[in-house]
Amino acid sequence: MTMYTLLDHVERIDKSVILPFDLNSFHLVAHSMGCLIALALAAKYPKLVKSVTLVAPPYLPCAKDGATTSLMALNTFAGKTLWPPLEFGKSVMSWYEHVGRCFCFLFCRNHRIWEMILKLFTLRRELNFMEVDLTRHNMHNVICGGAKLMDKYLEILNKSRSVKVCIIHGDHDMEVPLDCSNNMKMKFPELVELNMIENVDHTSVILGRVREFAKSLEHIWASS
Repeated sequence: MTMYTLLDHVERIDKSVILPFDLNSFHLVAHSMGCLIALALAAKYPKLVKSVTLVAPPYLPCAKDGATTSLMALNTFAGKTLWPPLEFGKSVMSWYEHVGRCFCFLFCRNHRIWEMILKLFTLRRELNFMEVDLTRHNMHNVICGGAKLMDKYLEILNKSRSVKVCIIHGDHDMEVPLDCSNNMKMKFPELVELNMIENVDHTSVILGRVREFAKSLEHIWASS
């Protein structure tokens, strides 16, 4: 059984990828909520990570009180709203922790069954990856639990001086404000490199410019 916390995700990556393949170096690329997981993993293996690329990272400077940071994360990334339906669902799952956990236990653990049902009703052989990701998402346990740890992870990487954190962020992102990346750059100027992309939002920063994104990764990896 898992509570789908930030550390649970890191442990699963450990057991399924890093340890079985005995990786001694790797690059990390993450988007949105995954950026917290990538930073936690990088902080755990600072000597093995060659580069960390964060796309639209939900970063908030850590307050002295961890609970305050978690509340700031809720207000910033999951504001209370009734419309549209997806935003309402995200709001409920985030503000009501037990609802989010119940969703994970019912949907995330059985995501293959729900994906089969969705394929049946939509008459499609393959689902869009965003539709698939919806059944495996637990914002509350990862973002609210991890927001207060991000500065700690960044400090570890900053002290290691062996890895660069590259941020890619769209200037029209309404899900994760560009201020999040600007704040990370201001707090860790020597560690963080920020690339602001014009006229793209939270998803089109990747999906709307796939080739450009791939070239950016190639450049980051080659220079690491």
